[in-house]
Amino acid sequence: MVTQTFGARNIFVIGGHCHPRIFMVLVYACLGVLFNGCTSTPSQPASHELDYISRAASGSQNGVQASASVLSAEESLQVYGVDLAAQEIQRVWIKVENQGDRAYWLMSVGLDPNFFPATEAAEFFSSQGRQAQLEERFRELAFRNPVPPGGTVSGFVLTNLDEGLKIVQIDLVASGRLSSFSFLIDIPGFRADYNAREVVMRYLDSSEVLTDYEEADAFRKALEELPCCVSNRKGTRDGDPLNLVIVGGLEDAFPALVRRGWRPTEQTWSGAIIKMLKSTLAGKPYLNAPISPLYLYDRPQDLALQRARDNIHQRNHLRLWLSPMSYRSKPVWVGQISRDIGTRLTLYSPYLTTHKIDPNVDEARTALTEDMAYSQNLAKIGLVTGVGEASREEPRRNLTRDPYYTDGFRTVLIFEDETRSLDEIEFLPWEARSRGFIEQFSQGGQ
Repeated sequence: MVTQTFGARNIFVIGGHCHPRIFMVLVYACLGVLFNGCTSTPSQPASHELDYISRAASGSQNGVQASASVLSAEESLQVYGVDLAAQEIQRVWIKVENQGDRAYWLMSVGLDPNFFPATEAAEFFSSQGRQAQLEERFRELAFRNPVPPGGTVSGFVLTNLDEGLKIVQIDLVASGRLSSFSFLIDIPGFRADYNAREVVMRYLDSSEVLTDYEEADAFRKALEELPCCVSNRKGTRDGDPLNLVIVGGLEDAFPALVRRGWRPTEQTWSGAIIKMLKSTLAGKPYLNAPISPLYLYDRPQDLALQRARDNIHQRNHLRLWLSPMSYRSKPVWVGQISRDIGTRLTLYSPYLTTHKIDPNVDEARTALTEDMAYSQNLAKIGLVTGVGEASREEPRRNLTRDPYYTDGFRTVLIFEDETRSLDEIEFLPWEARSRGFIEQFSQGGQ
């Protein structure tokens, strides 16, 4: 276990109506004008905010201390003198202090299987006539193996660009020994619509009563008594089903999600609108696309994550609310997960467009469960009632009037920070007795 410190001129019309994709482009363009008029772009960080070393995460193991920090685009430009972020390259600073009795080797592939060596990164700037100079500069800044006994080595590994959050996996290999560290690191300069650390700290400092459940049956009963669904702002209409419970936090659950490709959502500001416009025109995914607010506990989601697919119209996304309960001292998040399969026009959204969800919401729930089984941190899986069954023949509808059907269960995923293999995951017997949960899970919820 690691201890961490911490606009369009040509419009195509199909069948007498503006095609949803073209309509979305126009909407995003108009929103861009609106937000550019009332929202300023992010200010340049102050000099003290460029100190990536002071905010590094660190841990120790086997007499080895490792530290890591992810540079913002501005910090990288200051250190390297060229805009590597424009080439979708991200700098990760690593420091290893070896007090052990054998030399260690940093596995760069562990940070990113497609990392960039100095020669390749310099090639991006060959047209500037500075390739040889930059290659030498990049070599000087790079992390250099090995780390000898009693020695300290620091430097950079050039990885592919992430925004919002990044899992930094540091695997240090020595003869007959492995020291491994996994850090969940916030990336400066990203305008996230949440900050998980701030959510947790605000919650712990609040006067709200926190109920900690030690007994599994009592915890199960509390989960079954949760509302069936999210609601609108006024709480007068039900929306998507609350079909997900995550037990864990910054040390286990969120690293597991990010490791499996789940990314934070961006605020709806002018920069995000421009990214949506570009993604729509190019037919490409937007990994951090904004997400609309839904309500539980009289507030919008505390955080939202998504896993982009082939284009901006398709994604898996989830919303999470930190609940007023904990389970064996671990935070409990109540959530909603569904799969977006397209976009359509609607009068039920202020943007006049909405993502269309796959009506089989249980499929998205089961897909997440299977995905998390590969995260290495999922310890237990269970099902509880509380959502209420809805059939294909008589589906319920969410706030934008998309139909959905469900078996009425919500999945409970309990995470630990110790590494778990697939055959070590425990299936809680809460609903297995009556519905054959293990069989359902193995069949992918079909």
